[in-house]
Parts: sequence; C-alpha cells; structure tokens
Amino acid sequence: MTALLLHGLGGDREQALSLFAPIVPPGTQVLAPDARGHGERDETGPPASFALDALADDIAARVAAARDADDRSTEPVTVIGISMGAAIALRLALRKLLPIDRVVFARPSFTDQPLPHNLRAFPVIGELLADRGATEGEKAFLQTALYADTHAESRLGAAGLLQQFRSPRAVERATRLIEIPRSAAFGPGDDLASIDLPLAIAWAPLDPVHPVSVAELWMDELSGATSIPVPARDDGYSEYVAAMRGGVAAWLGWT
Repeated sequence: MTALLLHGLGGDREQALSLFAPIVPPGTQVLAPDARGHGERDETGPPASFALDALADDIAARVAAARDADDRSTEPVTVIGISMGAAIALRLALRKLLPIDRVVFARPSFTDQPLPHNLRAFPVIGELLADRGATEGEKAFLQTALYADTHAESRLGAAGLLQQFRSPRAVERATRLIEIPRSAAFGPGDDLASIDLPLAIAWAPLDPVHPVSVAELWMDELSGATSIPVPARDDGYSEYVAAMRGGVAAWLGWT
C-alpha cells in the first residue's frame, strides 16, 4: 500500500508528514511530494502551471515514477490531502490519475468558485510580497481588515497567514499565492458522483481559511462522504492534532 500525503498552500511536505506520518502503518510506502513552488521545488511558470489540474498532473507523474522505482505501481494509493492538498486529491480522484482506493480531505478550503471568500487573503499577501517584499509587506498586511477579521476568529489562523511572509523564498514564490486560489476544486463540468471511492472529510470549527461552510459544501457534493469533526486548533493545538490523527486513523482502519 502507498500513502500519499499532500500539503497545503504555502506549506511543504513536512507539514503533511508531521501531521499524518505517525499514523501510517509499518511497511506502507509513504510519499509526500512538494507541490510546484513549494518546499524544495523552486519552479515558476505561467499562471496555468499553478492551476489545480496542472498541480495534480505534476503530482501524479511524480508519484507514478516513485512507485515504479519501488516496484509498487499496482498497489492501491490512499490519499490524505490538507487544504490545497485536499483540492489536489479531489482532482486526482475525479480524473482517475492514480489507482486510488480511498481519500481523506482534511480541512478543505477550495470550493466550486475561483477565489472564494475564505481564500481572498492569499492573493493580497502575494501582491504585497511582490510589490513591497517580505518585511514591509507583512507590516502592510497587519493593517488590513483581512488580517483583523481572521485574527478575531482564530489566532492560529492569523498566524498562518503571517507565516506566508516568513516562509523560505517567500518573495520569489509570491506567484503561488496569487494564482493557485484562482482555481476551483470542482465545477459544473465535473461529475463528482463518478468518484466511486470511500471518502472522508475532516473539519474543525473556528477556522476562517477552512470554514465549516466549505466542509459542508464538500459533504453535500460528495454524497456519502464520512464526516470527521475535530476540535478547533485555537482550543488546544495538541488536542486538535490528536483528534485529527485519531479520527483519520480510525476511519482508515489504521488503529
């Protein structure tokens, strides 16, 4: 079996590994690739290269190569995607790019619309990085209503936005924040009912970037998906991590 762990926007493979690698059963091949413009990957490119389908194509090709190298190409793939990674996981499953056996969508943030309300801060951060640099851009963002509204709902959510200014090569990678949120996770042309797989959606309250309303939208569209509620991160991060791992592991039968 292969476990494919997909990180969120502005994160890297360590984000996915740190959260979910501890629950993966021994003997499982664990793949946690960095998406374009994240982690150890510095590729830039035209806006189209940061569309969710382009990111999914890239991930699928890299996963297939890794599985071929380990002679695991016929084994099923269990996918766990966080935020942006959840959207990529949905595109992988919908387009049948890998032999997936089940998917966990953790804290989905992308919707059926380009640049939904909950992701509007990211292009603003990207433009500030490109125009003012990391230090001055962060100072400017701290004065915005976007930051104030996020902080009012979630201290950790606001800290996550500020981390975008402090991540490695943030200025050089500003394009990812501007372009990726402009993709929809699914749309009118997508037959979500064709995803004939066990699906689960893990969600938490009090998370302005990953609001409950988005999880509810995914639950409505992905009929039959299992709901995995976890505590709010701001109410205790260690409790959130334990609940996320425990809920996902129980649903996958990894306990």
